[in-house]
Amino acid sequence: MAARYDTRTTTFSPEGRLYQVEYAMEAISHAGTCLGILCNDGVILAAEKKVTSKLLEPLSSSEKIYKINENIACSVAGITADANILINDIRLRSQRFLFEYNESIPCEQLVQMICDFKQAYTQFGGLRPFGVSFLYAGWDSHFGLQLYQSDPSGNYGGWKAACIGANHQSAQSILKQEYKDDLSLDDGLSLAVKVLTKTMDSTSLSADKLEFATLTRDGGETKFTYLDNVRIDALIKVQQEKEEAEKKEKERKAKK
Repeated sequence: MAARYDTRTTTFSPEGRLYQVEYAMEAISHAGTCLGILCNDGVILAAEKKVTSKLLEPLSSSEKIYKINENIACSVAGITADANILINDIRLRSQRFLFEYNESIPCEQLVQMICDFKQAYTQFGGLRPFGVSFLYAGWDSHFGLQLYQSDPSGNYGGWKAACIGANHQSAQSILKQEYKDDLSLDDGLSLAVKVLTKTMDSTSLSADKLEFATLTRDGGETKFTYLDNVRIDALIKVQQEKEEAEKKEKERKAKK
């Protein structure tokens, strides 16, 4: 049945589904995991880097996390070429707003604008949906620190913690259990490492396989910071020590 209705994005199936949009979401589920966590004093973006070959020259810039403007950043999961087109468009829209109004664009307004653009690619013939999902971390004077997630259909929503990419469902279930409203940035970083440790397909974590960035407010200014490899390795080591201590405690209780 699906084969009759999956050749165009403009044709609904009898069940009311748009198969090409669903296929785009399926492509994202094979990409590296990305997660975002909203904390009291900042927003965390973390991502898994898919290292396809040891022969590849490492990128000088970030592979999965991008700065949009002074107050907004995003992480991507999906087809990188599609992401590059959309990121360029997001940056352009942001700068146009700044030029016209002499102030940074509100975070949700920018997300809505790019989602309207993505939605158009699901409604006209001869186009295919963008095979990429975004997590947006931002700050504005209207709502403070914010975290949004969008998908190829053009839908978006505000989240306290969200995950996209491979194993996103298991990561989301861990975030549901572990997330607290009064989470600090340091606790959020520990939670992000814990989620990635339990959901990534890799047997051992290292800084080469991960990217971390934080968006915080300091002295009335927004600061976007990439975590270096030394800090990431330190976070991983602390998490491993916690897991070992928990394992020993369980064994001790089992012996009793």
